[in-house]
Amino acid sequence: MEEKKGKPEDDFKSSRTTTIDPRRQGFGSTAQEPNRVRILRVLVHKPREYINGWLVKAVVDAIPGASLKRDWHEYKPLVSKSTSLLRLVEERIKLKRELEENQKKQHQNKEPQDVLVSVLYLPNDCIFNIIARLPLESLQTSRFVCKLWYEIVNSPTFIYAHLRRSDVGLIFLSPITKGLPSSVAGKTSVSSVKINFSVEAKVSEMQSMPVYHWPLIDPPSLFYIKFLEIKDGKGTMKEYNTTCMGQIRATFNGLIVLDNCMKRRGLIVLNPVTREMKPIPLGTRASPDHESYGLGFCHESKRYKLVHLFQDDLRYIGCEIMNIGSRSWRVVDGPPPGLFGWLGYQPIFAIAALHWVPNVDHNEYIVSMPVDVEKFEKIPLPNTGGIHDRIFEMGGFLGFVSRQHTNQIDVWILRSLGGEGWEKQYSISTMDCMRNMVPVYCVGIYAELVFRSKVNDLYAYDHHLQLLRKVDVNKENLPFVYSYFPHVNSLISWRI
Repeated sequence: MEEKKGKPEDDFKSSRTTTIDPRRQGFGSTAQEPNRVRILRVLVHKPREYINGWLVKAVVDAIPGASLKRDWHEYKPLVSKSTSLLRLVEERIKLKRELEENQKKQHQNKEPQDVLVSVLYLPNDCIFNIIARLPLESLQTSRFVCKLWYEIVNSPTFIYAHLRRSDVGLIFLSPITKGLPSSVAGKTSVSSVKINFSVEAKVSEMQSMPVYHWPLIDPPSLFYIKFLEIKDGKGTMKEYNTTCMGQIRATFNGLIVLDNCMKRRGLIVLNPVTREMKPIPLGTRASPDHESYGLGFCHESKRYKLVHLFQDDLRYIGCEIMNIGSRSWRVVDGPPPGLFGWLGYQPIFAIAALHWVPNVDHNEYIVSMPVDVEKFEKIPLPNTGGIHDRIFEMGGFLGFVSRQHTNQIDVWILRSLGGEGWEKQYSISTMDCMRNMVPVYCVGIYAELVFRSKVNDLYAYDHHLQLLRKVDVNKENLPFVYSYFPHVNSLISWRI
């Protein structure tokens, strides 16, 4: 039955005239007590309409009998408390609605990026400097935190800023032989080992190669690409979970150049961290013992260049250069005859040029080629270099280790090609174990200098502490003597 709506007084009038059979009521023993139940029910279900000023008095006056008035005084504190809570709830709801309306208006007037920045309360420069201090492993996931972080991490400015903070280590190839059946040992295919990323499989996918372009029946060995980080005399081995079949030919700024062992041959430029790669065609064919690859960056053209030196049967050394991203090699003038005795040492890129040690022993100069002018020149050494002396990158400059005395090693630095020449940085008093050590790489100008011993052990010399420590690393994980290269992990791409 539909309830009729009327004034509040009508509810109380009807409650005064309502009679209920005493046999059916259970609240009291008189016929008037059902009216009390009616009034209290009205107070509970409609407090907003009846618990106000004069209306409260009208309710009390409308109650017949002192007993009901006594009951009202008993219920009045509870009703007053409920009214206060009701008012508080209504005020909270009203305030919440006002806040929601204001936020809705602000959201309509702001771009999503502006709203994000207002929440972070940090300028972009602060975020840039904070993220630049994160390790490379964290950057791979941090870039997906928000749109702003993604744009910062992928910007060329940030990538090179993070590169300058990264430490140098050793990258090398570790043969996959343990745990393989003897039937496939030495004839490993990509599908023989469970891996996360295969260079050759990716190349075949990129170039849509058919099966007959895969390696021959007797393919080369399969290798894991690994990285060794040396810090405070301790070596930490890191995995890329990446395999390849080709040897490493050159490294620079986090990029490596590999042999392409597919049937078409060629080379592969790869960043093992981002797994971005690009196959490039093979240039002039030569024996691995009579050629040399060097990778560098040209600041004028903002492009990475791959330099290939090769020696023919007449011992003439030719040179060809490829801009990474192009499709062909350019032939340029090679070094003058007589500058090179052999091409066995890996070139070093520093001070905007590639540098070669031209002979096995008794080197009085090095051969340099600035990658912007692409011309070869001879740079005299401060001392005659012996069979255990090497050049290396040293905080962006070119370093050189020489032994003029049996008990002393001198460390030199060249800051520019047209400057004042070589400067001696410091000397190391040698022990018997250091006589046959060869410098491998340097972390910084005054940081650790890593040496390799005759038995393939690694030692780190700390100039500040004047302390030589043997690197604590599992020797079984170390590569062959000449198969590792100085390397720094980065997000660098040849496109920037």
